[in-house]
Amino acid sequence: MAVSESLVHHAEFRRLWTGDALGQFGAQLTGLALPVYAVQELAANEWQMGMLTAAETAAFLVIGLPAGAWVDRMRKRRVLVTSDLVRAGVLAVVVSAAVSGHASVPMLIVAGLVISVASVFFDVAHQSYVPGLVGLEHIVEGNSKLQATQSVAAVAAPAVGGLLLKVITAPALIGVNVLTYLASSFAVWRIRHVEAPPHPSTHRPLRTEIGEGLSFVVHQPILRRIVATTGLANFANAMSNAVLVIYALRVLDLGTGAWGTVVSASAIGGLVGAVGAGRLAERVGEARLVPLSMLAAVPATALTPLAWVLPFPPALVLIVGGATFSFTVVLYNVAQVSFRQRVCPPALLGRMNASVRFIVWGTMPIGGLLGGWLGTHLGVQATLWIAVAVTAVSALPVLISPLLRMRDLPTAPAVATDAVRNP
Repeated sequence: MAVSESLVHHAEFRRLWTGDALGQFGAQLTGLALPVYAVQELAANEWQMGMLTAAETAAFLVIGLPAGAWVDRMRKRRVLVTSDLVRAGVLAVVVSAAVSGHASVPMLIVAGLVISVASVFFDVAHQSYVPGLVGLEHIVEGNSKLQATQSVAAVAAPAVGGLLLKVITAPALIGVNVLTYLASSFAVWRIRHVEAPPHPSTHRPLRTEIGEGLSFVVHQPILRRIVATTGLANFANAMSNAVLVIYALRVLDLGTGAWGTVVSASAIGGLVGAVGAGRLAERVGEARLVPLSMLAAVPATALTPLAWVLPFPPALVLIVGGATFSFTVVLYNVAQVSFRQRVCPPALLGRMNASVRFIVWGTMPIGGLLGGWLGTHLGVQATLWIAVAVTAVSALPVLISPLLRMRDLPTAPAVATDAVRNP
């Protein structure tokens, strides 16, 4: 494919894009239905919701590092297909248990743990697969399209899900995700791009290969700052998410339909961010986009606990805060993920991505557990304000850095120093 051609004309990328869209749509439905089901039907308390939040990302902390080395030894398409099938199977068990009346919060937590393991392999393989599939010259466009798809799913799925929850049960909505994961695995299976994984004779001790990925992340000054910010921000977000559904349904007294509308409308900001990320990067500079987007995220998160006290409809305040936060997150992710893919040697991509995920997602189960504990002992609103404070702290590594004085993020030869490129 010519460099100037859009990835819309790239048949293999279209298959990956289709599979990603199907999986994202279904996952958004489950992300809406599962906590609602736990809170409303299974009477989950703050601590149980914290455990459920932690379970959904626990594998990134437990097996995140070796997963990268394993993925670098595997055919990534096969990893993607298998991960989708595992997630579909686990959710099918959840739906069957709910229909038969045997579902419980502990069962949901176990299901979340298994799904998180599959998600580790899927996410590491997915981010490592894109550069080889489309070429380094197209990774920004590819990431923007995938982020846009995620944002569209985040807008459409909760809106549809909120309406459907008025007429069908939450387990039925989760069942839709089973079908979308199966369809996603089929779409990715149809990709004909042939990978050439390293020969087994080239494999070295797992500890050595893990160390290389982690060392690459730790010794790149700019990447190190981005990872620190992302890890702290995800920690804060997990704290908030642990009590967010309880806050919306019990404290603010929003119905499930209204909550679905809030989630859907909030995601519009992410869609706008994905569409405009390229133009903003050209005008502001890809490097500056990272700290500026984090700076804007702080007041956006504060609107969540303020929804209880401001003289406006709580749902409206949540939508404004959520849309602004989604907008900033997508801008941040498009810039930093493209930078990571561009700067890392192809043979190290899986381990590098796994190392980053280990750090930035590994904080989330800890944040979820802490959010559940704080919610139990200090209350839901106090927990949300603590999460806002941690979000503010998370912005510091990229704000107090050369990034604000730079325009472009450096490529591989220049990333080893904190040298500043003048705009």
